[in-house]
Amino acid sequence: MDQNFEKTAEQAAAFQKMWSETASKIVQAAFTFSPNSAPPDILRQIRSGIFAALGQSWEEFMRSPQFIESMKQWMDSAITFRKLTNDFLAKARSDLQAPSRQDIDTLMLTIRHMEKRVLDRLDDLAVEVRELSSKANRNGGTRTAGRTRAGNRPTRPTATKTQRL
Repeated sequence: MDQNFEKTAEQAAAFQKMWSETASKIVQAAFTFSPNSAPPDILRQIRSGIFAALGQSWEEFMRSPQFIESMKQWMDSAITFRKLTNDFLAKARSDLQAPSRQDIDTLMLTIRHMEKRVLDRLDDLAVEVRELSSKANRNGGTRTAGRTRAGNRPTRPTATKTQRL
């Protein structure tokens, strides 16, 4: 526990040092103006000095070995948590005798392949129908057997009232 406390104290001291340096740079930037410049220009210089100091201090902080190490630990922890969560959910699905994620993914892939094959075949059939239609038109028009002249619908015998019941 003493090592953990010392490590935390060192990190807090480093963070405090970074912010004290930033504050001193901001103060220096705020008071490095010439008396001959107009007030808006002074404000711009202060603002640019503050941004430059903040940018530099954050650049130093983010490139520090402590920050990089803590980010690495955080990413490792996140990856471990994700793996544990996936394993837990897979075990829960198995215990409930539900399909696994891999089973569902395989099924979806198979359905997509079947859908593509059916659509490709429908496209081929549409081309064949167009070809047959154009051949029929070239050979003397469309056939009208079994159709009426009024609406080009096949004729049906009308049912009597007793036949409908």
